Amino acid sequence: MRILHTCLSNFYVDRMSYQENVLPRKNREDGHQVQIIASCETYIKAKKLGYVPPSSYITEDGIPICRLAYRRGAPGFAKRKLRMHSGLMGLLEDFSPDVILFHGICGWELLTVAKYKTHHPNTRLYADTHTDAHNSARSLISKHILHRLYYRTIVRLALPHLDRVLFTTPETGDFARRNYGIPDTAMEYFPLGGEVYPDRLYGERRTETRRRIGLCDEDILVLQAGKLERRKKVLESIRAFREREREGLRLVLVGSVGNDIADELDSLLQDAPSISYLGWQHYSVLMDYLCAADVYLQPGSQSAIMQSAVCLRCPVVLDDVPSHRALVRGNGWLLNGSLSLSNVLDEVARKPGELRDMSARSLHIGKTLLDYKKLAARLYR
Repeated sequence: MRILHTCLSNFYVDRMSYQENVLPRKNREDGHQVQIIASCETYIKAKKLGYVPPSSYITEDGIPICRLAYRRGAPGFAKRKLRMHSGLMGLLEDFSPDVILFHGICGWELLTVAKYKTHHPNTRLYADTHTDAHNSARSLISKHILHRLYYRTIVRLALPHLDRVLFTTPETGDFARRNYGIPDTAMEYFPLGGEVYPDRLYGERRTETRRRIGLCDEDILVLQAGKLERRKKVLESIRAFREREREGLRLVLVGSVGNDIADELDSLLQDAPSISYLGWQHYSVLMDYLCAADVYLQPGSQSAIMQSAVCLRCPVVLDDVPSHRALVRGNGWLLNGSLSLSNVLDEVARKPGELRDMSARSLHIGKTLLDYKKLAARLYR
C-alpha cells in the first residue's frame, strides 16, 4: 500500500520518537511505500519551536519527506494559525496514496485532503486530534474564534469525507465533541504509543545502559525525560529527592531545559550526588535509559514519552488526569491531593520488590494497547 502522513497542522521533528516519526517507520517496516508531507515548523536544537526552509529529503528511516511553506498573503502569526500551505494537492496526485493519516485535525489543508478523497473515493482518509483543554483554547479568542468558528467549520466540512477521526486521549475526544461537534460515531480511540522490545533486546539494552552509568542490580533508577520546563514539575521532582536521602534511589533527567527554570535547576543540582542531568539525547539513547529505568516519573503536564515508558516496562508515577488513569492499572501511582511524590518515593525505597510486578503490568498494557506496530496495522484494515 501507499501510505501518506501529513503533518501540516503541527510540528515535525526529525530523529525523534513522536507518533509522526514512529508510525511511518512501522508502515515502512511492514513493507508499505510511505511518504511524509510536513510543515516547516520544528524544534530548533531540541529547545524551542522554530522554522526551517521548505525542502525535500529522506529521513533517517529512509522515508521521503517534503516540507511545505505557508501560502503567501497573511502575516506570520496568522499563517501559523490558519495553517494554509502551498502545493499539497499536486503532491497528493503524484503519490496517489491508498491511505492518508492527517495528523492534527486543526488546519486548512484538511479540506484539501477531503477534496482529494472526493475524486479518489477508494482512498482511506483518517484525521487524528491531539488537541485538548490543557494545550489549546485557553483564551476567549482562541476558544470562540479559532476553535469554535474557524477550525470547527473546516472539520464539519471535511467530516463526511473522513473514514474516522482518531482521538489520542479521553480529553482530546471530549474536546473534539464539545468544540468541533464531532459525534461519537465518527471517532475512534487511537492512543499515542511506544515500541515494545522483545525480552532479549530489552534485557541487553537494560544491562548495558545500567553498567555504563555505574548502577548495580539493587540500585533503583528513576527517570524523568522530555522538555524539562516548569509545567513538567521537574523542580518539584528534584526537591522531592533532595528533601531526604533514600538509599539506593537515583534520579536521572534527560531532555532540554526550558529557559523558565534553567537557573533554578542549576542551583538545585548543586551538591546533589543522587541526581544526574544528562541533557538532550537522541531518541535511541532515550530508549536505552527507559530500558534501564525502574520507575518513570512524569508529575506534571503530559508527554508522549510516557507511553514509550509503559511499553518499555517502566512502573510510572503520573499526574492524576483522565488520559493517565487509563494507563495506570496496578503498574504505578497517580499523584493527587492525597498522594505526593515524596510519599511514592518513600514507598519505592521501602518496597523495591513490588516494582517487578508493576513492570510486568506495564508491559501487558504496552502490548495490548500502546504497541505502535499494532496501531500502524489499524491503518491497513
